[in-house]
Amino acid sequence: MSQVFVAGSMMLLVGTAAAQTSVPPSQVSAFADTSMLKPPAGAKVAIIEWEDLECPYCAHAFPFVHAASNHYKIPLVRYDFHIPGHAWSHEGALYARYLEDKVSPELATQYRRELFASQFKIANKDDLDRFTKAFFAAHGKELPFVLDPTGQLEREVNEGDVLGHRLNSRMYTPTIIVVTPKEWIEVKDVSDLYEAIDKAEATVGVRQ
Repeated sequence: MSQVFVAGSMMLLVGTAAAQTSVPPSQVSAFADTSMLKPPAGAKVAIIEWEDLECPYCAHAFPFVHAASNHYKIPLVRYDFHIPGHAWSHEGALYARYLEDKVSPELATQYRRELFASQFKIANKDDLDRFTKAFFAAHGKELPFVLDPTGQLEREVNEGDVLGHRLNSRMYTPTIIVVTPKEWIEVKDVSDLYEAIDKAEATVGVRQ
């Protein structure tokens, strides 16, 4: 038992040694493996977010996160993370990933936006299916009879859970982190997101 504790402690120290800060300050979570907290290739700054489609706090954060990504013209890396007990968020994420992979990322984002706005109407998977069929029809798309024949969408959605648990054994949603190649800033209050991006861009020499 003590060996497991020591190993976990060493992993925590390694994961956080290169980082880092939060806004508001002094509220950094106890992250473990932070190796995934880097921007995509070619980007100096990015936003990484874990969200659950049933989470009301994620619904609140959604417009702020996307407005910031558009305003600063920086990538948004989005992962799905499922809160235990949520009845339909996993299936909703599969539909969103289908749209992103097979139709267009823009329509997938619109689906998530409208789904967040309709959370109060959706109590179960049947409600989700009705919402999704109506969304597809409204945008001139046909919902496939078999959504994920190869299991690729399932793997993509589950990646968020895997990485989220690696990052934080007490993962919460939304988890929002502004990253550069060498550091990251955890955003505890989405209203502070612009401040975090300004700080990140200053450290990598991006002109404001």
